[in-house]
Amino acid sequence: MKKWNEFVFYIIAVAFLTIKTILVYFCEFDLRGKSMMEMLLLFLNPIGSVALFLGISFFFSKKIRIVCMLIVYTVLTGILFGNILYYRFYIDYVTVPVLFQFQNVGGLSQSTVELLRWTDPLLVVDIIFLIFAAIKLVDKSKFVSKKQHRASLAISIMLILAVLVGGEVEDPNLFKKTYDRELLVKTIGTFNYHVYDILFNSKMLVQSAFAESNDIHKVESYLKKENAPSLSKSSYHGQAQGKNLILISLESTQQFVLNRKINGEEITPFLNKLIKESYYFPNFYHQTAQGKTSDAEFMIDNGLYPLSGGSVFVRRPHNDYYALPAILKEQGYISTVFHSNDESFWNRGNMYQTLGYDRFFSKKDYQVTEENSVNYGLKDIPFFKQSIPYLKKLPQPFYAKFLTLTNHFPFLLHNEDDRFLNIDENNADLVHRYFATVRYEDEAIKQFFDLLKKEGIYNNSVIVLYGDHYGISRSYDKELEEVLGKKISLTDQLDLQKVPFIIHIPGVKGKQINTLGGEIDIRQTILDIMGIVPKKEEVDFGRSLFSSDRKNLVVFRDGSFVTNKYAYLDDGCYDKSVGNKVKRNLCTPYLDKVQNELMYSDNVIFGDLLRFLESDGIIIKNPSSKE
Repeated sequence: MKKWNEFVFYIIAVAFLTIKTILVYFCEFDLRGKSMMEMLLLFLNPIGSVALFLGISFFFSKKIRIVCMLIVYTVLTGILFGNILYYRFYIDYVTVPVLFQFQNVGGLSQSTVELLRWTDPLLVVDIIFLIFAAIKLVDKSKFVSKKQHRASLAISIMLILAVLVGGEVEDPNLFKKTYDRELLVKTIGTFNYHVYDILFNSKMLVQSAFAESNDIHKVESYLKKENAPSLSKSSYHGQAQGKNLILISLESTQQFVLNRKINGEEITPFLNKLIKESYYFPNFYHQTAQGKTSDAEFMIDNGLYPLSGGSVFVRRPHNDYYALPAILKEQGYISTVFHSNDESFWNRGNMYQTLGYDRFFSKKDYQVTEENSVNYGLKDIPFFKQSIPYLKKLPQPFYAKFLTLTNHFPFLLHNEDDRFLNIDENNADLVHRYFATVRYEDEAIKQFFDLLKKEGIYNNSVIVLYGDHYGISRSYDKELEEVLGKKISLTDQLDLQKVPFIIHIPGVKGKQINTLGGEIDIRQTILDIMGIVPKKEEVDFGRSLFSSDRKNLVVFRDGSFVTNKYAYLDDGCYDKSVGNKVKRNLCTPYLDKVQNELMYSDNVIFGDLLRFLESDGIIIKNPSSKE
């Protein structure tokens, strides 16, 4: 049998990895071209980058070239697999910031095991074959010539440039849409996208060094222009004035579980009752990105959008912020957080200090055992029970934020006593396990309310509950469709991004508020109902949901958005009422505003612009600053 020379081995390796990448595009990422150009780019974009990266081995000694090529091949396969696992749950692609916060997105935990499939080993079959070929089929004496090396390098670079130019021709704003990672992967390819992501994040690292005070004035001018109609106080202003603020984050809780039954049993019997006795917002969406729960926290405390990649908690923990704890401190409030996970998770220990919280009750403050914990920390019922003694000792008025944990992917309840739904968890699919943990969470909230009443805290408190982000991703649509009894359309998927938002004021009659809104609006809504006007200049992209003259627009981090009538999703405009695609020009009037909202918010964060903000001659400084 005639043996391969080194160049033949290289060509075969390029072909194998290109084909594997394209199969991943279609079978895992479900990428499809909407035009002939997009389809051409989809098939073309892996070739140049794969050829270039594998060709790096030719710069090494002849003795180790094949080994280097196999190492690079394995690393590129690992990048593909990492994106596959991440995509299966988050329907997104890995970014550089995510790599630095890997422990916060599941790590090698039960969450990751849940995402594995029996087909995954097929990703390494080609690697095994290439190792065999390198040992048995390659003639070690026939090396790549300089001419072949130069030709492969030139062709690789030409193919990459062709893809980049083709992408710009197809979409002139391609590289301005850094938030639309699916578009970037589909157009320029997975490996080119990761190179671009590295360059983009390197640029963001130094942005604050070049920021100027005039940059914050541009943001202020924009917000004053946009918020002018909504600056007047609402008719609800001050209804909870002087009360304690208790904020409860409902982990992974989506709105569709409310008032829903499984096997004749209510999933959320307590919340179903509570929304009738509270201000309830049924048209409320989560707006988180890769930071998930920490993104929701960031929006609520700061009125700024999350970053498109990674978490602000991890990437910008030492910025200057004028956060909700600081605003409430001006009114005499003490601010605390209760969360039974490690304080290093999402870098909360550092970020909470920056935001101005006075105390963080973390895992070290709780009695956590194997029996009373699951997933990432204490189960919700013992969490609330153990928190009450700390809460009782706080001077009033206080702001206390509680972060629940039990309803976290992959939705496990090992103890029979924790199951309040008639579901056999051992034989249940993920969707039904989700319903079981939501039911447990609901019971925990009920018991917490009972404890607040018993300890005399309830009557003097306003209690705000919100779902932080989705629990069931699009990867599990088939299981969810069986429960919903219908095919999930694109606009149905939008509805599934709605999360509960409830404001409960004891003694105040409940009411359903149909205003369209999202998590970016929670801070202004809380300040409105509590009758608080910040003493310093605010940079806040949210609007009170009680305001009668607000602009009904919810902006999502990927550049999509929803209005009362239309939804802009997957680069198309849809009529919300019927779910049909309509003319794009019906959504066009909102596109510039959406881009401006995200751009200005990013500028504030990356440029650390609040350090330039002055009010009455006082510069707002980071509370953790040593100055």
